[in-house]
Amino acid sequence: MGQALPDCPVALVVEDDAAVRNLAAAVLEETDLDVIACESAEAAISVLERADVNVALLFADVRLPGAMDGISLARTVEQRWPEVRVIVTSGYDEGRNARMPEHAVFMQKPWRAFDVLVQAEHATVAARAA
Repeated sequence: MGQALPDCPVALVVEDDAAVRNLAAAVLEETDLDVIACESAEAAISVLERADVNVALLFADVRLPGAMDGISLARTVEQRWPEVRVIVTSGYDEGRNARMPEHAVFMQKPWRAFDVLVQAEHATVAARAA
């Protein structure tokens, strides 16, 4: 986990809680996506800006440390990388508000692994078609 293979679509997990981050990464490692996990939006932006990484799926918590929360990250991704499928997750209702990007999927915690896998499959198909 953490290093992507060249030309392989990547799932980027952004979660400040290490246990939840590791669980999400473990679920996504069962897909055809490579997985990179980080704990802040700023670290996620650094990954997205790398030319050697093909991010197909962003899986981000709403509450993140640093200047940018998960909703702001999702909005930035929608604007700069519109081909990336975005999932925003939270144990609170703030993810359901009007600030959510139009194409983002919201998953209330605790999310089901099956729902994450379905979104990962959609991201993988879209990345391979591009």
